[in-house]
Amino acid sequence: MKNHPLIKQSILEVQKSDRNIAIAKGNLLPSVNAGINHNYSFGSTIDPSTNSRKTLNTQYDQFSISTPVELFNWKNYGEISLSKLNKESSEYRLKSAQNDISLNVIQQFFQYQYDKAWLEVLQTQISGIEEQIKRTEKEVEIGNRPKSDIYDIKANLGTIKEQWISAQNQKELSKNNLQNAISLLDDKIDFILSEENPENILFNNEDFVQKLLDKNPLYQNAIKLNEIAKKSIELAKSDYYPRLSGMYQWSTFFSKELGAQPANQFSEQFKQNKNNYVSFGLDFPIFNRFQTKNRIELAKLSAENTSLEKDKVVLELTNNLKTIEIQYRNAQEKYRALEENFENQKLSFQKSEEKYKEGMMDAYTFFMVRNSWLQANYNLIKSRYDLMLQSELVKVYLKD
Repeated sequence: MKNHPLIKQSILEVQKSDRNIAIAKGNLLPSVNAGINHNYSFGSTIDPSTNSRKTLNTQYDQFSISTPVELFNWKNYGEISLSKLNKESSEYRLKSAQNDISLNVIQQFFQYQYDKAWLEVLQTQISGIEEQIKRTEKEVEIGNRPKSDIYDIKANLGTIKEQWISAQNQKELSKNNLQNAISLLDDKIDFILSEENPENILFNNEDFVQKLLDKNPLYQNAIKLNEIAKKSIELAKSDYYPRLSGMYQWSTFFSKELGAQPANQFSEQFKQNKNNYVSFGLDFPIFNRFQTKNRIELAKLSAENTSLEKDKVVLELTNNLKTIEIQYRNAQEKYRALEENFENQKLSFQKSEEKYKEGMMDAYTFFMVRNSWLQANYNLIKSRYDLMLQSELVKVYLKD
């Protein structure tokens, strides 16, 4: 959540939404403008101090401060509401991105845990078989076992070593995928599962999936996008409404004939020529080439499309959540069954090992039993991590 670029980008989108709200609110405030104009006029002109036409070469300086303001424009209020809805939408997208990262990290994490555990099982098996080869070679030397037993054991060892090489490669790949999922470049960090007992989650509530859906940020964002679409229609309609505007302006000027001393100095003219100007205006839209009408129709079509997109999100999310529920129940049942099968296979292997040591079972039959137990071990590890994976995925959807 701290390092992934997708999360950082989503946070930036939320921050941009805050700026857009500030911009929309700023439209309610008056703007203040100051202006200075320095002009020269040559020939027939109006003397600004006497308002009579003369043939003069003059210098004219004007100073002004104006504050235009829209006293009422419905569109400004609509844009504030729309920008707030957009911020809420960006917050839901952030939560959705966090969920996506969480789900991916969880899946990659348990894949790595499984691959690591499976590699350890194979390593234990290889060590056990190598010890078995040494004991069998001694028994062959004293004539207690046929030499073919050594060949059978070594053949079995070769098969398991091949599996070990593949498992080692898969472990490195899954660790790399996990590091990529959390945007971490340091490959010296190991990922350890502190608790290896699957957590039991109850799905007794018939509305469980619906409750997960209601709190899902993708679903919440789909609802928010519908609100945004409706607000966009209102915003488009606001172009039909009248707008009330006002303006205040203060100004003064200084003028003089070029090459002559002014009758009044700058400070005196500055005071004498001061002017205050206040205006109010009410604009009524009458005809704008059907632009407003067409924008309203476009907004309605966009709202209809957004509603369909919401239906698609609901269908997809409901399917995903039901799938997670089904997979969790299946993982629970499978784990219980494989746990019992593993114990039986373990007892069978222990008894067969005793028989093999006593010479009551040949190497091929013994390693058939060993492979069955190895397969049971493999299935149990996979099932346990699958159940833990499903539990963690459900918890991501359960969180507020």
